[in-house]
Amino acid sequence: MRIVVINHLTLDGVMQAPGRPDEDTRGDFKHGGWATPGNDEAMIQAIGERMAKPGGGMLLGRRSYEDMLAAWNAKGGPYKDGLNNALKYVVSSSSTTRLKWPNSTLVYGNIPDAVTELKQSSDGNLVIMGSGQLIRTLLPHGLIDEYLLMIHPLVLGSGKRLFGHDDRVAELKLISNKATSTGVILAVYQPI
Repeated sequence: MRIVVINHLTLDGVMQAPGRPDEDTRGDFKHGGWATPGNDEAMIQAIGERMAKPGGGMLLGRRSYEDMLAAWNAKGGPYKDGLNNALKYVVSSSSTTRLKWPNSTLVYGNIPDAVTELKQSSDGNLVIMGSGQLIRTLLPHGLIDEYLLMIHPLVLGSGKRLFGHDDRVAELKLISNKATSTGVILAVYQPI
């Protein structure tokens, strides 16, 4: 499997709570829902291309998994069914984490080793959405194959960022970029 990160970012690297005002208020974050005005068809198409590849699924941190479960099952519609039917691998620091969604498998212990095993199990894409801590765990081990970053023309000044301050260097090459009708840059990167 290929591991593909799909995330909304602001120009200052914030990834926290792009979808809804109440999505993630940790750290007294008050800007939730900032990405919604920038959504358009080009963005939906780029995400769909990566998620629709047969043999794949989703790789999520526990917080992102639980938030998606609550939000989409409450909202309903085709995304609810698609997410419930998708294979989901959920990373948690605890072996007793309870998974409520169907088609969910718990991943715990040595996360880089467990994810390496998952990568060898199929030819599809494992898509990571949100899950900043998981991304930062996998990055130094070279386990991420592609980043689709939807960079919004917005600076928030506060909030959780995709990449931390850990002095790790990760060289990436730009594979493609496209501006959407709303000014969001769809940038695809791969590790060098």
